[in-house]
Amino acid sequence: MSITLTESAAKRIRTQLAKHGKGLGLRVGVKQVGCNGFAYTFDYADEVRADDRVFESNDAKLVVDTGSLSYLEGARIDFVKEGFKETFKLDNPNVESMCGCGESFNPKVAAKT
Repeated sequence: MSITLTESAAKRIRTQLAKHGKGLGLRVGVKQVGCNGFAYTFDYADEVRADDRVFESNDAKLVVDTGSLSYLEGARIDFVKEGFKETFKLDNPNVESMCGCGESFNPKVAAKT
C-alpha cells in the first residue's frame, strides 16, 4: 500500500506539528457523511494505534487507520493555497465522483473495512 505526500504537504505537516508542540504526523481518515457518502478527516497524530499504518514521505509522517486504507490506496496528498483558502488536497484514484462543493466523494468500488 502506498500513500504519498508532496513536499508542500510535508512542509505544512512539519510546520503545524512544530506549532502544536507535539505529535508524530498527520492523521488522515475517511468517514461516512456528506452528499456523496464519504469525506476525508484530518487531525494530529500524537500516537500510533493498534489499527494504524504509518507512511513516510518527504520527511513527514502520515498515519491512517486500517478501515480507511482501501479508500486512500495510491492517493497523493498536497497542500494548496487558493485565495484565502489553505487546505490539504487529495489526488485519489479511488474516487468516482465528488459533490459540487468538493467536501464529499463517492468511491469507485465500496471498500472492504
